[in-house]
Amino acid sequence: MSYIEKKFKNEITLVFEELSSMEKGLMELLKEKSLQKVEEIAKVCSELVKKINLILKKFYPEIKDMEDKIIIKSSLRFYYDLIEKLTTYIRHVENFRQIDENVLNSLKEHVQEKKKLINGKFKELATRELTTFYNPKARKELESILEDKIRTKEREFFTFGTFEQEIKKKARLAGATEIMIFTASSEEREKINFAQSLIHFKINKNDDDLLEKVGNEIQSFLLSKGYKVKLDRDKLFTDARLLPDAPKK
Repeated sequence: MSYIEKKFKNEITLVFEELSSMEKGLMELLKEKSLQKVEEIAKVCSELVKKINLILKKFYPEIKDMEDKIIIKSSLRFYYDLIEKLTTYIRHVENFRQIDENVLNSLKEHVQEKKKLINGKFKELATRELTTFYNPKARKELESILEDKIRTKEREFFTFGTFEQEIKKKARLAGATEIMIFTASSEEREKINFAQSLIHFKINKNDDDLLEKVGNEIQSFLLSKGYKVKLDRDKLFTDARLLPDAPKK
């Protein structure tokens, strides 16, 4: 094993140790079953993405030993699934202001079954990927799939605690009592040909002027960030996919 490979293998080990410590804090937050803790959970999730990206982009490409690659990739798969489950949990709380017990239990079970998953299911998958495809080009493409997915998640997590919260804050300050963000349906995309996402907002009373004020406030903010937006009474359509994505400017 070369000096560089040994060094980066040690770095990966240290990152995984950090992630294990973060999991303990995450489990404590989840046990509270509190809507107020969602932002803290989102921050943990964002940190997970950053740590995984560090391994994928900087350390993992230098690992040549097949057994080491399998072990590392098995753990990466565990964390990718954890990030997926956290995304589902956070977005459900953000959009519906309630906790889905099934999603929560699935998330907690995933963390509790960590060793079993890594040494079983994920190790089998990693072994199959890295040994079946002996063609170097094909192997490189396979290894990039996880990185691409993590990169996509990293863009999504930009929204938690920052851009998405800014939108909701502006809406509430303008008078909205509820604001939800969804991916636009196929019917909605047909109605508004550029629509990728939908922002739905509500007010407490029947007040057309207030409704218009809230809509205009959100619309102005999104337009200032470079998005295309259409206001349709109590909802807005935008060209951002999985709104809000990273600003286009």
